[in-house]
Amino acid sequence: MKVQTALEGEVSIPVNGERLSGELIVPAGAKGIAVFAHGSGSSRHSPRNKFVAEVIRGHGVGTLLFDLLTREEEAIDLQTRHLRFDIGLLAKRLVSAARWLANKPETAHLKIGFFGSSTGGGAALVAAAELGEVAGTVVSRGGRPDLAGDALTNVRCPVLLIVGGLDDVVIRLNEQALAQLNCEKKLEIVPGATHLFEEPGKLELVAELAADWFERHLSFDR
Repeated sequence: MKVQTALEGEVSIPVNGERLSGELIVPAGAKGIAVFAHGSGSSRHSPRNKFVAEVIRGHGVGTLLFDLLTREEEAIDLQTRHLRFDIGLLAKRLVSAARWLANKPETAHLKIGFFGSSTGGGAALVAAAELGEVAGTVVSRGGRPDLAGDALTNVRCPVLLIVGGLDDVVIRLNEQALAQLNCEKKLEIVPGATHLFEEPGKLELVAELAADWFERHLSFDR
């Protein structure tokens, strides 16, 4: 069933004199919005993130998928592969996007959360630590929360870490990061899933876990 939307379209987010392209979709009656932080080498057009975003909107939460790098930066990163691991840069972009939403009349009433994948998980946690009470929650899918470093202890919003049961190295990194978080937190290990949750039914499970979490933690008045 198609979700009735109150706001839908392409957006351009200003960041330090640059413009980052994105897609903003907000269901009618939404009280929250999930800002996506895609993983290394990915983009806002990632089929996995677009699928998860659709499920999240089905739970009455808006979504913002946007490119964390400019076209020029993406071209450089294709050669060097270093910008995708620049957690500080990516986190600043997420903070800028969150503040843009908070200052936009159509979205100022929405509680803001982050959905991070791979390196985007670490960047989302750094952004949440900087934003303080502006950040409503963080969900990480196969993420690298360890890359958030010392910022982990400053995160105050609820955090859900989702990892595939066959992703052994990333499980250990998520367990270590979980121990450093001083907030409401949960680690969900999806049995039989690898890093990208490509096995039948696994990404669907991830999407439902994320959507339930966002609905619970973002669907209240600011």
